[in-house]
Amino acid sequence: SSTPTMAMQAQKMACAWGRLCLLLSLLLQLPGSQAKCYFQAKAPCEYEGKKFSLGESWLSTNCLLCTCLHPIGVGCCETTQHPIDFPDWCEAHYDSQTCQISVVQKANPSLPCVKSVEHEWGSAGTPEPL
Repeated sequence: SSTPTMAMQAQKMACAWGRLCLLLSLLLQLPGSQAKCYFQAKAPCEYEGKKFSLGESWLSTNCLLCTCLHPIGVGCCETTQHPIDFPDWCEAHYDSQTCQISVVQKANPSLPCVKSVEHEWGSAGTPEPL
């Protein structure tokens, strides 16, 4: 008969879970990445009227990279790197057009936040490391 066996269906399901695990492990291995991932079991593999099949990805308007994991749902991960270590006088500025986050000065957001060489390497009175 041409009906798929339970074994075949289980194999397809395992393949989909394998892809999800692979996708998540790859994303979690990004150096310095603070990306958050989400999984929606009931989500359809559809975005802005376009249908996607297993393994296909798309970038949503809110900068999430989503992958179709049919028939088990959709996995989405943030594509932006969130800066976590910057001075108090700076703030993270999010640009939804480019999906980029830049660190700028609070007092003047048009200027980038740059650590001065003096602060980064210690003051002039600090002895050189041996």
